[in-house]
Amino acid sequence: MTLRTLGLSMLGAAGLLALPACKKEEAPATPPPTTQAPPPSAARATEPGAEHAATPIQADKDPGNEQGKVAVPAGNGAVKGTVTFTGTPPAAADLPPNTDSACEGRGSKDEAVLVKDGKLQNVLVRVKGTVAGAPAAPSAPVVVDQTKCTYVPRVQGAVAGQSVVFKNSDGTLHNVRGVVGTKAAFNVAQPPSGAPVQKPVPPADDVLKLKCDVHPWMTAFVVSNPNPYFATTGADGAFALQGLPAGTYTVEAWHETLGTKTTEVTVKDGAPAEVSFAFSSEDTSAKK
Repeated sequence: MTLRTLGLSMLGAAGLLALPACKKEEAPATPPPTTQAPPPSAARATEPGAEHAATPIQADKDPGNEQGKVAVPAGNGAVKGTVTFTGTPPAAADLPPNTDSACEGRGSKDEAVLVKDGKLQNVLVRVKGTVAGAPAAPSAPVVVDQTKCTYVPRVQGAVAGQSVVFKNSDGTLHNVRGVVGTKAAFNVAQPPSGAPVQKPVPPADDVLKLKCDVHPWMTAFVVSNPNPYFATTGADGAFALQGLPAGTYTVEAWHETLGTKTTEVTVKDGAPAEVSFAFSSEDTSAKK
């Protein structure tokens, strides 16, 4: 039985460049203090900020690392659930007027908080900390496309040490400006339908915020994680973290403006642990 531990930082992430932005903009503020989600039968609440390192009890086999896929340990456990929003969602702000014909078809409202039938979209749910036996970061990058002057997807996860590729599918100029915390990471121009640009993902637990100064409404986030167990909720608010070795983990739900919530989960082989996270109108006081 062999356990392998994933390092929390990779050499590729240390080479982030700090290039000047076309227009100075404040970096996103640190999310509000972590709060706890109501623990269901399979989960126990944790102290704010506490992380429970995985305690696997299952042998791990090397599954390999196919191109374009994140290889995971041969676990049979899973964490599944839904992220909800209670109360009245904040009213979506109108986007600035658009005069660029290449942006035809873009939305008219800000999409920071998307709620449908009480389900919250674009929440990154992830296992915090290292997971024994987890594979190294995949060589294939995650992708952010620019289409109709919108970053797609808006929120996604990546493994620390992985790369992110930016594509410009629009017939107009974009610039991709990355910010991590209070520090500028890079600022690159992409001409109409220009060649993709590749950059390293920041160290584990950092959040890369993306902006375009040509089209200031464009916003996206790449959340760096030390393991491959993460998922972003869709319109139904659902998520599933598959292939986890049996053990106890800290699971976090991250939202760009509503902050974070965590719970401690015990995973057993062949028996999915059910977890729910509930954000509310009280969380909307979190600074963007």
